[in-house]
Amino acid sequence: MTSINELIFSEKFAMPNNPLFYPLSDQVKAGDFRDQVQLALAIADVTMLKSLLVNCIPPIAEQRHLKTISTEVGVPTDHQQAADGILHIEVIKCVPADPPQPVELKPGTGGWTRESRELARLTRHESEMQTLGQNLALAPTISLLAESGFTPKQVEDILRLPHDAWYKSWWYAVDQNGNFTIPFLRHIRTLHYPDGTLTIQYRDFFDQEKPVCFAKLTQRVLVFIKPDGQGFGETLKQINYQRQTLGIYQAILICNTISELEARGCINQGISLYPAVELVLPTRSDCAHCGRKECVMNGRENSPVAMCYGFLPESEFV
Repeated sequence: MTSINELIFSEKFAMPNNPLFYPLSDQVKAGDFRDQVQLALAIADVTMLKSLLVNCIPPIAEQRHLKTISTEVGVPTDHQQAADGILHIEVIKCVPADPPQPVELKPGTGGWTRESRELARLTRHESEMQTLGQNLALAPTISLLAESGFTPKQVEDILRLPHDAWYKSWWYAVDQNGNFTIPFLRHIRTLHYPDGTLTIQYRDFFDQEKPVCFAKLTQRVLVFIKPDGQGFGETLKQINYQRQTLGIYQAILICNTISELEARGCINQGISLYPAVELVLPTRSDCAHCGRKECVMNGRENSPVAMCYGFLPESEFV
């Protein structure tokens, strides 16, 4: 029987053109490698950060589920050490039904209808009461509900609920394939206080698995940049040390090149892999004094190329 990891390698990883199996272009000196990757992380745009999470092997998240991403670089741990980087991400786990579905669980004249029995089955389990926002002013409350997926009309209805009344709506949780297909019923109420603040509470009614959050989860991902020449054991030791110290499980190893056995070992230890070549920034170029003779721009005094990933001064060309 073929394992999941074997499928990962056969379908995605062990491809001849995968950059993880080939050294980074020689224009990047060993001493500059970590600095260049950290700089790329520090100034990265959303597209690059999404690629880091979506295209690592195995992927940490699906692009359609990512809401926000931010980075920290050079994060202190202890003993004067620091993690290369941390990604802060919000992952969407639940979405409201679109269009909003009516909620009716009442029996018909001649007994329970087929639809009512199906709705009763989907809502046979009840979660504990949970708080979405507590003692918030009106503006933050409206913003919180809107960010969670409610329309302006729904937000207005929720805020105008009478005392002890509930707003009922259907939602979908994500399934194992990453699709929003698991329906559940959500009851929401608004508590108004004399000082003008509001508290939003909710409980969910579901068939089997309780929704993991209201709409999105906040997660952290450790980023570790593997220096060339560092052994597998030392790399794993440092990653595990940083994961334990920072309280982060998910990790991405960015490396210049790696053997297939090392890659398998990392993946089995819950570490995703990403090729450094995708993050190295272009350098200021001078085609007239570049040592790469195979380039069509080589030797041109009036070359329009100002920044280049492959620029190598003639003095350093071997």
